[in-house]
Amino acid sequence: MHLAPDTEEALAFVVALANTDPGATRTGGDELDTVDGLSDLLTRYTYSGRIDHDEAELRDVRQARDALRAVWVLDRDDAVRAVNTMLREARALPYLTRHDDQDWHLHATDPGAPLAERIRVEAALALIDVIRMNETGRLRVCAADDCTGLFIDLSRNGSKRFCGVRCGNRMNMTAFRARRSAAG
Repeated sequence: MHLAPDTEEALAFVVALANTDPGATRTGGDELDTVDGLSDLLTRYTYSGRIDHDEAELRDVRQARDALRAVWVLDRDDAVRAVNTMLREARALPYLTRHDDQDWHLHATDPGAPLAERIRVEAALALIDVIRMNETGRLRVCAADDCTGLFIDLSRNGSKRFCGVRCGNRMNMTAFRARRSAAG
């Protein structure tokens, strides 16, 4: 599946943000429980514009995380409604921009808008492409028994089942041990 670079970046950020949720982390803890945790995430995924670095922003970003985790697992028609709501609530008006080292890409909020709003809108813009391509089935939750990590399957044949190699290896080892035990 081929997507525009800014779409892939936005979806990668949604995955990273969503996977800070306690159910998706290796430690079982919330990796977005402090302003410093949010700052760490933003060093790996750059957001231009206003960043307040305060507790109110952290709370709003965590709410955005929950909303995006919910959209990720919706069927296509329900995802359309959720995406349209996010765009409407932000009064999003798409425009092309170029900044830092990035070529032309879409934004739809003012750079001074709150970070959580910009996160939701950029995610919504990326999800529009996935929906229009009828590829919402590639927005997945890890198939490992003990993981709720999200991922987007960008593989050619769309057969990825796990959020990462670690979960895949763990599940393969579990299946191997079960087969070996059943064989005696």
